[in-house]
Amino acid sequence: MSAMTPAKKTFSAAEQQQIAIPTSGLFDRSNAFSIDFSAIKSNGYSFPLPVGKVKVVDDNQALEISTSAGDAVKAMFGGVVRLSRNVNGSGNVVVVRHDNGIETVYANNAQNMVTVGQRVKAGQTVAIVGSDAGRTYCKFSLMVNGGRINPKTFIDLNSHTLRKQTVLCKKNGTYVDVSVIENSEKQPKDVKDIIVSDNDDKIDFTGMPKSEWAYPLPGSHVISPFGGARHHPGIDLKTRPNDNICAAFDGVVIMAGNYFGYGNCIKIKHNNGLVTLYGHQSRNLVKNGEKVKAGQIIGLTGRTGRATTEHLHFEVFFKGHRLDPSSIFDTANKSLQQITLTCKNGVVKTQRNYFAKK
Repeated sequence: MSAMTPAKKTFSAAEQQQIAIPTSGLFDRSNAFSIDFSAIKSNGYSFPLPVGKVKVVDDNQALEISTSAGDAVKAMFGGVVRLSRNVNGSGNVVVVRHDNGIETVYANNAQNMVTVGQRVKAGQTVAIVGSDAGRTYCKFSLMVNGGRINPKTFIDLNSHTLRKQTVLCKKNGTYVDVSVIENSEKQPKDVKDIIVSDNDDKIDFTGMPKSEWAYPLPGSHVISPFGGARHHPGIDLKTRPNDNICAAFDGVVIMAGNYFGYGNCIKIKHNNGLVTLYGHQSRNLVKNGEKVKAGQIIGLTGRTGRATTEHLHFEVFFKGHRLDPSSIFDTANKSLQQITLTCKNGVVKTQRNYFAKK
């Protein structure tokens, strides 16, 4: 589904007081929605301070956009003002709830120029930039359902333009997973020739030749499993800093860059229908749109993003469903599980082939 529905004009007392708060009704119809940024027209988007100088702060969760005193702060998209008040520690703050499901936050304002419930257009002035400790800047951030998103996921900070891509926002417990599902800006013309049809709903891993798969971090051990009380969306594998990370199967890189709490991140869409994600790299060695082979070194282990030690965070998806990577890979033996994976009517099932030859 798409979240392109007009934002409401009335808000609860809590919504008018708290910067970070879940967006009521956002996931009522579905547990996920997509945003196609490539479809947004030029008059449907504005960088908050077009001539400002950008600095990434707060562990990649916000931007300080420096400019001159008296400059006008612009609304990024069309929407409705949810909050406009002085917030302790943030100065004068404006929060706009946009029709696409995103909320934007404009803090450290000298003066707010809009009121709660007011509908604004992209590029409309919402505040006058403020100063603090001798610096003039707007502190800007983006949120989905009350959780902050790395602005670089959506915006090219060098050009101040939106990335031409489609992102999927999917509810995962109390969190929202945000992932790039299509990048029309850099995707190669022949990508459809190497990716299986969306109609394919079965993968048989039984007896798959070693040339067609690779364990993502050979010699590693699991330091954090899938799921659990914190709803861990993948598994964490550890060896040593700057160790070689391998592509699990043949495919094409659909994302390579800094991504939310994942730090340096790589996402690969594979020929067999799977999508794998590799996070926290010290360095990515492949680029968006690049074809890769199973076992190819794609990055080096690190601790970028929200990581406390050097390791690989590894995730697996099939037909849009997140899987426990251990259902695909035997993490103890660093081998491929002898299973058949199917997806029918939106339900993913795993059938173990007990008599298969390894």
